[in-house]
Amino acid sequence: MKLSIVIPCYNESATITKIIEMVLGVDYGSKEIIVVDDFSTDGTRDILNSGIKDKVDRIVYHERNLGKGAALRTGFALATGDIVIVQDADLEYDPNEIPMVIAPILAGKADVVYGSRFIGGSAHRVLFFWHMVGNKLLTFFSNMLTNLNLTDMETCYKAFRRDVIQSVRIEEDRFGFEPEITAKISKMGLSIFEVGISYNGRTYAEGKKIGWKDGIRTFYCIVKYNFFR
Repeated sequence: MKLSIVIPCYNESATITKIIEMVLGVDYGSKEIIVVDDFSTDGTRDILNSGIKDKVDRIVYHERNLGKGAALRTGFALATGDIVIVQDADLEYDPNEIPMVIAPILAGKADVVYGSRFIGGSAHRVLFFWHMVGNKLLTFFSNMLTNLNLTDMETCYKAFRRDVIQSVRIEEDRFGFEPEITAKISKMGLSIFEVGISYNGRTYAEGKKIGWKDGIRTFYCIVKYNFFR
């Protein structure tokens, strides 16, 4: 089965070359790599144009900064693989674990797989306590409304059968994508799995972008997409 790896990026000049190298090295036979640059202003576009464009299958440049959800909407629409997975452009998630994440889909057991940072015995960088609390609270609240028992709703690693993700209309432009897609797939009668993954989180000084305002938006989106969509 062909795998599409969608990489949204915004101001990732320090990591974009390394992450592309790692994705290219993923031990999987047939794969395509789609990069969506969300109007980077730190030189990321120059790196994509000069050293990366000939190594990947597609690069799309947004003409203004729209957000991660918008970048994923663009990438998902272009995907041609049987399986589609999200890969952030930083180094928090290890592409070598992609085959492990998509394994339940390949085995015919799952339609959707989330890579959870909170289960399994893989290595995790020790960082922000309140981020962890916030993630777990938002996941708990999402689970209350979706009736799923996820441990990590906010994870980057989400893999889908292509027909599933391309059937969903993504409305959120920023990090609200995570609760939106979770709410919408929960209503589709799908087989959803979780797989434990490692996590090498970064600090704000290292480029982390999500903040408390995104947490408030996430809470709002949990309510909106479970009750009003």
